[in-house]
Amino acid sequence: MRWKQARRSQNVEDRRGKSTGAKIGGGLGIGTIILFLIVLFLGGDPSALLSGGGSGGGATSGVAAGSSNYTPSPEEQERAEMASAVLAYTEDVWGELFAQHGKRYRPPKMVLYSGQTTSACGVGKAQMGPFYCPGDEKVYLDLSFFTDLKKRHGAPGDFAQAYVIAHEVGHHIQKLLGYSDKVQAMRRKVSEKEGNQLSVRLELQADYLAGVWAHHGHKRFNFLDRGDPEEALNAASAIGDDRLQKQGRGYVTPDSFTHGSSEQRVRWFRKGLETGDLSMIEHFFTAQQL
Repeated sequence: MRWKQARRSQNVEDRRGKSTGAKIGGGLGIGTIILFLIVLFLGGDPSALLSGGGSGGGATSGVAAGSSNYTPSPEEQERAEMASAVLAYTEDVWGELFAQHGKRYRPPKMVLYSGQTTSACGVGKAQMGPFYCPGDEKVYLDLSFFTDLKKRHGAPGDFAQAYVIAHEVGHHIQKLLGYSDKVQAMRRKVSEKEGNQLSVRLELQADYLAGVWAHHGHKRFNFLDRGDPEEALNAASAIGDDRLQKQGRGYVTPDSFTHGSSEQRVRWFRKGLETGDLSMIEHFFTAQQL
């Protein structure tokens, strides 16, 4: 992905190297319970909230320093720069698309942290993976996730990482367009199985929105290199519910899916990438099957 000459976002908050002072062990506070539900609903591994852990540190050039006492590795520094550039790309693309529809885009902030941090949804931990908190409209990212994406999930590459960020920004788009509130209201009226199905629809819509962003972003900025789409599709496949469940416990239970199968995630990201068609987003809550 061509990002090194791109502008950097001003909406990055670097907390690495700053202790949150938050403790998770010894019981769950209301904020942690809320975050548990948000993470389950929007992405990541909520079970990580149930174990203890400390906070880490970090700082990068190109974004506001978290702590002057922390020096990132060159690889980590590059990842932070890339994340800031990708966030800037999302700001430019979604700002233009919203304007075309007579709306004003309000970009999210991205919080870079290490280990754990606080959010309006409670305490977030690196083991949960990246997540979006609608309460403060921020995307939370521990850059070590990209190491897991490469080594644990077999999905390397800059554009695989960009897909992850674009997916979380997709959750922000859902909030701005009212889909998140709509699904939360619907979930309160249905069974757990039906609630999981609604969560899958929301996740697949976020994958589609990530593809729509990539479609329009490449048309405007020509930022895709040969092989980049395959990197993102590989990442989408690697974090499908069926694949993760098979790896984690050796068997698959579709009724417990909250994000969608590998095939679904690949298919909907690809469709967004190929078409860039925003008129399709309502389909995720009107179609009988996805």
